[in-house]
Amino acid sequence: MKNRIKSLLKQGKPTAGAWLQMTSPFSAEIMARAGFDWLIVDLEHAPGDLLNLASQLQAMGGMDCVPFVRAPWNDPVAIKRILDTGVMGVLIPYVNSAEEAKNAVAACKYPPEGIRGLAGSPRAAYFGQNSMDYLKAANEEILVIIAVETGEAIANLDEILGVDGLDGIFIGPMDLATSMGYFGDPSHPEVQQAIATVEEKTLKAGKYLGTVGGSWEQARKKYDKGYQLLMLMSDSVDLAKLAGQTVARFTEEYRK
Repeated sequence: MKNRIKSLLKQGKPTAGAWLQMTSPFSAEIMARAGFDWLIVDLEHAPGDLLNLASQLQAMGGMDCVPFVRAPWNDPVAIKRILDTGVMGVLIPYVNSAEEAKNAVAACKYPPEGIRGLAGSPRAAYFGQNSMDYLKAANEEILVIIAVETGEAIANLDEILGVDGLDGIFIGPMDLATSMGYFGDPSHPEVQQAIATVEEKTLKAGKYLGTVGGSWEQARKKYDKGYQLLMLMSDSVDLAKLAGQTVARFTEEYRK
């Protein structure tokens, strides 16, 4: 029960990830076969549920791709059930204080480090077959990431970064910009300065840094800054983009 991504991160290596937002085992399988290091099933903004999540994890099985989930909220019950499906990392949204960060970490950890309920029967623990292998390793191997996406979180960032058991920070640029009064505009200079502050403090604290990659040129610059967890694409958004480009090309040539 080893988390390959945690090992790569500890070695200082960049990793490549993508969103799974179509709630489809087929797109999960396609993306895993493409060779991404990790895929994150989105349960915050996509319409999936736990049973659908389990199906996507099964579709990824047998491939060298580590499954993560973005939780719907900083809710210990939701996080417990997500982890019991067998994911190896959780991104917890809208964490704004050290206390909320501590609660997020506690939800991901078995006692004494946290409050996660202990059970050997779920899929994560191999349905009771040799479950102690999982139970003993889970606290160390599961990656715990929180989203910084408000001005309040940035004001409390020093205390947040001091929380034991927190592995890293994911910058949510759209929510951050909106919370700062620049609706949907992360390019605004004040937002960019705030992002730079998060980058500097997170890396100085020795935590892992993640965000959306944007274009490949943007992603390269972020890797060069020290980001190790970048979302390079989305199964839904990139399919929509390709579909639009294909139809636009057809229309330009044959529907004039």
